[in-house]
Amino acid sequence: MISAGEFRNGVTFDMDGKVMQVIEFQHVKPGKGAAFVRVKMKNVITGGVTETSFNPSAKYPTAFVERKKMEYSYNDGELYYFMDSETFELVPIDKSALDDSFSFVKENDVCTIMSYKGNVFGVEVPNFADLVVTATEPGFAGNTATNTLKPATLETGAEVKVPLFINEGDKIQIDTRTGEYLGRSKV
Repeated sequence: MISAGEFRNGVTFDMDGKVMQVIEFQHVKPGKGAAFVRVKMKNVITGGVTETSFNPSAKYPTAFVERKKMEYSYNDGELYYFMDSETFELVPIDKSALDDSFSFVKENDVCTIMSYKGNVFGVEVPNFADLVVTATEPGFAGNTATNTLKPATLETGAEVKVPLFINEGDKIQIDTRTGEYLGRSKV
């Protein structure tokens, strides 16, 4: 059990059968009346964010969210298979547990699988991905003065906007959280 007065960023707790994670918290002591804790929290299963106030002495059961690194192997329609690198067991995960950032993951990339009481609810992908451009219009030398962008298709099938000087076969770095081009890959 954890009391609301002990809330810190990243703490997960069970509130009315929902697993919540503290994003921001603030202890408030008004001039009149009792102190309270204002909390911005996220439902880790659905991703919904809410803000509410708690009595500092209110107690909630702590929720243990398991995070395990697993290697993405392949997909078979709606199921995506991840391999546990310790047991070599393949774990199927439904497409609904994946978000848009998964479009930047290629086979053999290591992701973090998040589960609560054995039920997988999310997959965290690496923040940055180095991917090869497979299709884009040809670039022109000297087109670096403007910030004009063109569409490019990556080896995973994802589409991003890249500067005019990027050509097919170039390896670029992408921020998977925003889907933005960061620069040429250094790897």
